[in-house]
Amino acid sequence: MKRNPLMVVGSVALDSVKTQHGAVERAVGGSAVFFAAASCKLSPVATIGVVGEDYPMEKLQGLKNQGVDLTGIEQAKGKSFFWAGEYSENFTSRKTLITDLGVFEHFNPSIGGHLAKSRCLFLGNIHPAVQSNVLEQMDSPELVVCDTMNYWIDQNKKELLDLLRRVDILMINDSEARQLTGESNLLQASKVIQGFGPRSVVIKKGEHGALFFATDWCFSVPGLLLEKVVDPTGAGDSFAGGFMGYLSAQNAFTPDVFRTAMVYGTVMGSFAVESFSIDMLEMINEENILKRVSELKKLTAFD
Repeated sequence: MKRNPLMVVGSVALDSVKTQHGAVERAVGGSAVFFAAASCKLSPVATIGVVGEDYPMEKLQGLKNQGVDLTGIEQAKGKSFFWAGEYSENFTSRKTLITDLGVFEHFNPSIGGHLAKSRCLFLGNIHPAVQSNVLEQMDSPELVVCDTMNYWIDQNKKELLDLLRRVDILMINDSEARQLTGESNLLQASKVIQGFGPRSVVIKKGEHGALFFATDWCFSVPGLLLEKVVDPTGAGDSFAGGFMGYLSAQNAFTPDVFRTAMVYGTVMGSFAVESFSIDMLEMINEENILKRVSELKKLTAFD
């Protein structure tokens, strides 16, 4: 059976978001959706998730048209995962108004067929026990990357540490890295995380860029300078999609490949924040992406 290039497991949600630039009601969102919208520009990707009877599947048709395999999205009896939030002016804080897990509360997917043979696996920000269950169903993926958040670190740390012994890369933001390790210094935090199991760590710093820590080297990429940020929701998942989309299209995972993947992650995250939902990610093409990659290269080049 032919190996599938990339698979993501995560949330497929409906989001109502309000920012200083406007608002949307029940727009498509969730970690798996943002990830797929970013990664499909670089590599074929399959999405695993669950939605309720109320989910407007036709709104995912654009992703399907771009080659995203949606056959792994289960439609269950009940309501879809719904989140509502509001950002303060200049995006200095975010207030969650509603979180209704719906059918996602009992999400525990069954992976089979060609999807179980995926070469690269991204375990989105879901319960670490579910992440572990997915990993157990996989047929020897070459690269496993997982995301997590402060809630799982606080409530399910044992399950998370059990999972980390089996993954290649942990992707996490700076505050979560400090929470997980008790280290304020991010270099020291990365070393502690590597001691848990992952050989590499990606630490996201929002608009200030991201860091890649390997065993004996590290790499830093800045955030792109944007004239207007419309909605930061899904920026981290889009970064992950760009990062993994680039990696899954490469023959080998060398230091240079990881460095370039960080650039593509940053670029895809920058597109995501320029619109609500996945609107901008669906509109861009290869030319737009390569232009922004070049801009980032110029931003950091010196003799």
